[in-house]
Amino acid sequence: MKINFREAKSIITKSNIPSVDYVINPYTGCQHGCIYCYAEFMIRFTGHKGDKWGEFLDIKEFNAAKIKPEKYHGKRILLSSVTDPYLPLEKKYQNTRRILERLVGTDAVISVLTKSKLVTRDIDLFKKFKNIEVGISISTLDATFARKIERGASKPSDRLEAIKNVSEAGIPTYTFVSPFFPEITDYRAIIEETVGYTHRYMFENLNFRPHNIPRILNIIKENYPTLLPIYQEIRKDRTYWDVVESEIRDYCEKMKLSYSIEFHHGGFSKT
Repeated sequence: MKINFREAKSIITKSNIPSVDYVINPYTGCQHGCIYCYAEFMIRFTGHKGDKWGEFLDIKEFNAAKIKPEKYHGKRILLSSVTDPYLPLEKKYQNTRRILERLVGTDAVISVLTKSKLVTRDIDLFKKFKNIEVGISISTLDATFARKIERGASKPSDRLEAIKNVSEAGIPTYTFVSPFFPEITDYRAIIEETVGYTHRYMFENLNFRPHNIPRILNIIKENYPTLLPIYQEIRKDRTYWDVVESEIRDYCEKMKLSYSIEFHHGGFSKT
């Protein structure tokens, strides 16, 4: 892992994500090395041309005193959008914790999203916020497959245990079933595992992008060869996602769950 230190002009930036006003990305790059990651486009904007996504990390340096909690009253802040706030090196550098410490007192809605069990470290801080929710991103309960598609992330079982601990501490939680791997992701099993300690669910489909297509198809060919024709067809005909979306909706309604489906068609959200 190539480590750099770079000064950040602003650590809290305006968001282009619908329903999110600001995003916080404490690091540039990621240690998780997810084969499907869409954030790889950041390479060309951050001076990392020639570097491989998942093999470098910029530790952002910033003046925490400039973070003013009152500035974000009534806003919605996502932590994070193009990295994970609880990467393994967060344990050492603590950028995420320093940011949260400065934001205590805001009435902004803070939404934390991670694939890491390290999130439980900050339960003491989460308790100090008026409006906060903590979520885990998960696409499979199969630890072997998860290791192949997200080699640096916490095991699925560790993520589930982490979000359970957060919920038991009295903090609202959500489970982000993402990305949805066709014919592999068992969303019903994930819901069954988490329904006792999840306040709401979100669902996002697997997005094929030019940079991740070879990696995804290779993984499917190696692990689920009989599914390869299906994946190749889905790239051409996206009506598959309409069917899955309808099934998820019917199931969630039946289970009386709070949920949202954030499926993208052709690379962009319908909303």
